[in-house]
Amino acid sequence: MPLTKPITALIFDWGDTVMRDYNLPGPMAHWEKADWIPGAETVLKTLSGKYTCVIATNASHSGTAEMIAALKRVGAHRYFRHFFSSKELGYEKPDPRFFASITNKLGLKPEECVMTGNMYEKDIAGAKRAGLQTVFFNEKNTPGEYPDADAVINSLVQLLKIIP
Repeated sequence: MPLTKPITALIFDWGDTVMRDYNLPGPMAHWEKADWIPGAETVLKTLSGKYTCVIATNASHSGTAEMIAALKRVGAHRYFRHFFSSKELGYEKPDPRFFASITNKLGLKPEECVMTGNMYEKDIAGAKRAGLQTVFFNEKNTPGEYPDADAVINSLVQLLKIIP
């Protein structure tokens, strides 16, 4: 089911939404391996020409510079216009101020932004409390109720059907 409100920006979580989080020690930029989430490159290649694509993370080992360095390892950096980390924002997901600070920095109303993430409570519930549209990336098909998700997908390529 497509999202129906007008969209200006797509905000993506980083680990296990755009790039695989192998849960190794230290910043992802220094890990032995770095990989896309299946379908992420196709989605970003398609949607980044139409929307402002943003990446936002709580990653404890990485600030914005380390996140960009990791994204460069797979070429993902070229699809994003803005990069935000909790270290620089001063708030962590699911705090609605995390999301509000991003929309403020973008100069957009929260409802013009769609947050896509793989952690329901951190990415989706927090974003919804801040007024964003939300897409829960439930790659593992975890059963449950997700009332704060405007859409639930199991594959990132499904975004192409719900983002107009």
